[in-house]
Amino acid sequence: MSTLLCVTVDNFLTDEDRAFLAGYDPRAFPPVAVTVDLVVLTVRESELCALLIRRGEPPQRGRWALPGGFVGPDETLDEAAARELAEETGIRPGAHLEQLATFGDPGRDPRMRVVSVAYLALVPDLPMPIAGTDASEAHYRPVAELGGNGAGLAFDHGRILAEGVERARAKLEYTGLATTFLDEPFTVGDLRRVYETVWGVPLHAANFRRKVLSTPGFVEPTGEKLATGRGWAELYRRGTTAHLHPAIPRPPS
Repeated sequence: MSTLLCVTVDNFLTDEDRAFLAGYDPRAFPPVAVTVDLVVLTVRESELCALLIRRGEPPQRGRWALPGGFVGPDETLDEAAARELAEETGIRPGAHLEQLATFGDPGRDPRMRVVSVAYLALVPDLPMPIAGTDASEAHYRPVAELGGNGAGLAFDHGRILAEGVERARAKLEYTGLATTFLDEPFTVGDLRRVYETVWGVPLHAANFRRKVLSTPGFVEPTGEKLATGRGWAELYRRGTTAHLHPAIPRPPS
């Protein structure tokens, strides 16, 4: 939609608009840059982890930050987010990527007025990422180690991370996004452990299985089974439903 608007906006200009634009000077206004920042969450070794990069350039060189970068002059926001995700993680289109929120406090970046559009990405466990051009290191860090508000991250990235984690936790209640943390096929036990990891609370195995299998479109059986050493576990793939009904309520932590 945004690309279409960029291509066709000239069709709606009047002669008055064109005369106005001929004398318009954008330098009369303070410069504002737009960036995208990515909250990339995965489950590694039974912990909810976020992708962080160590900044390799000023400002705040050496501090851990969320991956991201400036939006190019010919990019849409979604295109910039997908590009940054691919550059920092090697993740190509197909990963869950959604717009999270916009952050634009005047003093959030010392270089200039920078407005950041944050995105949330939920991905299965992946090999360790390779740092991009403006980072010296890239690692998945357990969210629990970073505290509730990501204190110590560069800029306002702690706040962005906290909002991304809470968005992910909330969406597991009423969407099928928990399955995006898993490679297919998976067992109901694998899925339960995702919920337990993201929510930080243990779940009753039998009750969870009943809720998952009674929710239309959440998961689909593959017809195959996995040997567990104590028997066989049925294997499933992601279902087609976008919203779970009934929802799976998050227990109090």
